[in-house]
Amino acid sequence: MLFIKGKYSSALEVLIEMKNQDVKFNKDTYVLAFAICYKLNSPESLKICSTLREEALIKGEVLSRRASCFAVALALNQNQVAKAISIFSQIMKQENIVCTNLNILIHIQANMLKTLIEILKDAAEGNLSKFVRRQEFSEEVLAKARKKVKDVPALLARFDEIYGKLHINGQVTTYTLDTLLCYTPGDRKSHMMLLNRRTVSHRTFQPLNQSLWAE
Repeated sequence: MLFIKGKYSSALEVLIEMKNQDVKFNKDTYVLAFAICYKLNSPESLKICSTLREEALIKGEVLSRRASCFAVALALNQNQVAKAISIFSQIMKQENIVCTNLNILIHIQANMLKTLIEILKDAAEGNLSKFVRRQEFSEEVLAKARKKVKDVPALLARFDEIYGKLHINGQVTTYTLDTLLCYTPGDRKSHMMLLNRRTVSHRTFQPLNQSLWAE
């Protein structure tokens, strides 16, 4: 399958064909579309992702948290922090490991360093019921946080102290954000098969609807 094999440009081409054929996108299709745009990680793919998202919201469709997380990650990768913050703020339930780490990245890129330290402190020291799962942080994301605060001695000292507590609590994972984003629980092969549905040949392939490329 195109996405699994890393053929993201070809996968995007299939989605464009589906769009041109007026194939209705469901929640899983949007997840795939946003994941492909995230993997391509270009200004063009961000524009496509943003347009698809806006069209879906205008139609009153509810996008899944996972789809929104891909959109946030893509915006951050393209240094569009304001866009990332806007999309993230519309995610209804943010209590999962991906949202936790995206929130940290948002604070890093927005230079909200004091708030960043407070978030990590609360996660490490907060009094939680034993039945409540503690927040987990990617080692990769924490490394970016440390790099950001290293030139501020007071913040660096606090960060290192909190970092140690997070490790002691078992709140640090070696999984990268990319791995966490792309992890698929259970068997979702049927959803991935959407990308192999070609209804138009390469010879008759038409450009994406002009609105999709509009500013």
